[in-house]
Amino acid sequence: MEDRIVLIYDVGTQSSRALLVNQYGEILGKSKVSHQEPYVSRQPDWAEQEADFYYRNICQASQSLKKQQPELFERAEAVSITTIRDTVVCVDREGRPLRPAILWLDKRKASGKPKMSQISRMLFKAVGMEETANMQFQKSHCNWIRQKEPQIWEATYKYLLLSGYLIFRLSGRMADSSASLVGHVPFDSQRRGWQKQGALTRPVFPVEEEKLCEVVEPGEQIGRITASASCDTGIPEGTALFASGSDKACEILGLGCITKEKAAVGFGTTAMITFTADQYVEPERFIPPYASVIRGKFTPEIEIFRGYWLISWFKKEFAEKEVKEAKRLGVSAEELLNQRLKEVPAGCDGLFFQPYFTPNITMPTARGAVIGFSDQHTRIHIYRAIIEGINFALMDGMRLMEKRAGNKFEKIYLGGGGSQSDEICQITADMFGLPTVRIQTYEASGLGCAMAAFVGSGVFSSYEEAVRSMVHEKDIFYPDMEMHQIYENLYIEIFRNIYGKLSGLYGKLHELYHGREE
Repeated sequence: MEDRIVLIYDVGTQSSRALLVNQYGEILGKSKVSHQEPYVSRQPDWAEQEADFYYRNICQASQSLKKQQPELFERAEAVSITTIRDTVVCVDREGRPLRPAILWLDKRKASGKPKMSQISRMLFKAVGMEETANMQFQKSHCNWIRQKEPQIWEATYKYLLLSGYLIFRLSGRMADSSASLVGHVPFDSQRRGWQKQGALTRPVFPVEEEKLCEVVEPGEQIGRITASASCDTGIPEGTALFASGSDKACEILGLGCITKEKAAVGFGTTAMITFTADQYVEPERFIPPYASVIRGKFTPEIEIFRGYWLISWFKKEFAEKEVKEAKRLGVSAEELLNQRLKEVPAGCDGLFFQPYFTPNITMPTARGAVIGFSDQHTRIHIYRAIIEGINFALMDGMRLMEKRAGNKFEKIYLGGGGSQSDEICQITADMFGLPTVRIQTYEASGLGCAMAAFVGSGVFSSYEEAVRSMVHEKDIFYPDMEMHQIYENLYIEIFRNIYGKLSGLYGKLHELYHGREE
């Protein structure tokens, strides 16, 4: 069969990519534009970027790809886009951004609490979630904009996520996919639509109904490439644009994890572990799962914010020697660092790293920690401890999800930049004690996004058929069970007790450094 080709845009925190993908899961062409300045901090803890920065980057990647592969580019019969989550854009009636986009990394906070009825607040208090509701209200950018920039909020016609904004720039339609609406917005993943006004958590995200965009399902045609977008991107005018999902929703699909025994682990800026569930399963108590790209299914997820961002942090703060040597050799600093991982034994000679540099909903005052230092420890011990610490935290998440879902995972599929390292893949297999799979490409998000376009355009009749054709196991790393037992003992005896031992101190630090702000 002749190749059927789709054009995919994958917009991440660190880069934007344009990909040409065929129905066999082959990346036929790729162009990447690195985000030299991923975000701007006008004040401490802020992370903003022009919304059109992302549009310009996908246009640049697209035009570059067209020059590289002109014939294949012209044969692309459909387009789809996947982006980072929880990044918001306020636009006017003409779709013009009213202020810079606020990224998921942004840590500014609104003041106050959600306006709830006394009964609702009593319900939250009874189940121990009142503080979480208050924290979510304060972290929601819609509330900060409403309080600090009321004129912007008043002028906002639609409150879009980045995915919705880029869909508008490409098609002229203000709509988004149900599998992309992940963030501090009033979305009901169980109903795959906006929350009703009477929903219990609706006051936490009080975006007026008229400011919310249309919701479409993944695989549906969301529009066609407009004349202006055609000029900007090089895509023929009128090419069909299909809805897909967020980068994480597409990644789990692209890794082929569509049954409950397969766990997807993403080693990206945010590290995460997730799986596809047939039923609504909360990964943690009162934390909803996300809507899957596959209708009727859900993706419970545990995230480690700033997961593999920690590698960038380590490079900047500790690895000047490797960065210089890598430049001289024409390789990446990560490659040199990963080669040295074998110098350090499992457990890093008693050095443990807790990777909670950014707290989450269930651990609102958490911080990062390193314990166990002695005079034998080196920079490489710290590097390996970071990788092991992220994995220990993901193991925590895996076991919690297995308990809540009532199933056991049999295989792990890896995606994200960290999965390119054989050493990291083997450490992961040893720690989890499960076969760990790397597929034919680390562009898993782009692959999943392409599946939505192929299913939508009728190339495949189902996502199951798309996975069979497009996902191929390339490398399998089998666990060394003796190593696994070492890690298992360290996890049980040490790692899972660290947070409990330090949580009181984290709380005191939070009071000292954030109490005045609140």
